[in-house]
Amino acid sequence: MDYEGQICRPPMERSAFMLGVAVGCAYNRCRFCNLFKHLRHRLLPLEQLEHELRRVRDLGGNPKQVFLGDGNAFGMETSRLLTILEMVTRYFPACEMINMDATVSDIHCKSDEELRQLKHARVGHLYLGIESGLDDVLAFMQKDHNVDQAYMEISRLQDAGFWYNAHIMTGIAGTGRGRENAEHLASFLNRTKPQRIINFSLYLSSDTPLYRDALAERFKPASEVENLREERRLLELLDVCVQQYDSFHDAIEVRVRGTLPRERHKMLQTLDDAIKNQNMMQ
Repeated sequence: MDYEGQICRPPMERSAFMLGVAVGCAYNRCRFCNLFKHLRHRLLPLEQLEHELRRVRDLGGNPKQVFLGDGNAFGMETSRLLTILEMVTRYFPACEMINMDATVSDIHCKSDEELRQLKHARVGHLYLGIESGLDDVLAFMQKDHNVDQAYMEISRLQDAGFWYNAHIMTGIAGTGRGRENAEHLASFLNRTKPQRIINFSLYLSSDTPLYRDALAERFKPASEVENLREERRLLELLDVCVQQYDSFHDAIEVRVRGTLPRERHKMLQTLDDAIKNQNMMQ
């Protein structure tokens, strides 16, 4: 399949077959994101999706895991999503799990019965853009939820049997607020218990609304050392079993990976080494 725009999926899905079901992101208003700003969101024709599934099957493909892209595939109408899920399992009988991104408002728009239907259709992991544990930060970044709404919808997801995974962003609260954000985010994650956590530490791209906010001094970015210290504080406070934790600091090429609590010490040591290196460079 030819993809339009950048391929975006969680690192845990790198071995899954990725089926693009849409172009762009239906929400596409987060101030820090530049992945889909240049694209007009549209759903791809079902005939195109079926052609791709048939092509892969005829080549001998029968993946056990499928990831639906782009943006927030979970936000499409439930009837259409169920049709796609049925096609996937028909062409790939070995498929055990179909995963995708979602937003908090996507969940809110689905009834409890719809959630049960989607779970029965083999949807497994949903990746939610939680980003921050602070309501004022979520509002400024134009996220689609506040903290209480996220608690409510994640509870509904878990009641329906889904695995919930959290996308977070160190540095998103700006300079001087890293510790505050880490502590609020740790409280949120300890309560909601995600299976997987992905931290894309804030990287301020010049083609994002947030970059223009920084130029106008409406947002003051944290330093890389601040972001590393924020993540260290978060990992200290997380009191939840996490199957996979993966963190990217693209500006300084630091990556922190492991499980919690088993590999906490190793991850903290990685952060300590990175903090020391950054301090030596200043």
